[in-house]
Amino acid sequence: MVDRITKTDGRRPDYTFMSDPGHRVIDRYGLWNPEGRGWPHPTAYVIDRKGMVQWKFTEVNYKIRPTNDMILRALAKVP
Repeated sequence: MVDRITKTDGRRPDYTFMSDPGHRVIDRYGLWNPEGRGWPHPTAYVIDRKGMVQWKFTEVNYKIRPTNDMILRALAKVP
């Protein structure tokens, strides 16, 4: 995924990607996509140091993802 984003945006992301192969988190946050053949709805979170969600991007179309600029703008607003 990092390579694909780097190729698309021309910049390598400097944030961590998380995976949930047992879909425990996916189920907890209601992101399961029953029509997605096992794939959840794509979602990105910005979480502050206290563990609070400060920004969320969810899209039912798996081809639509937040840009690096969108995530960086959200990060800049984190207190």
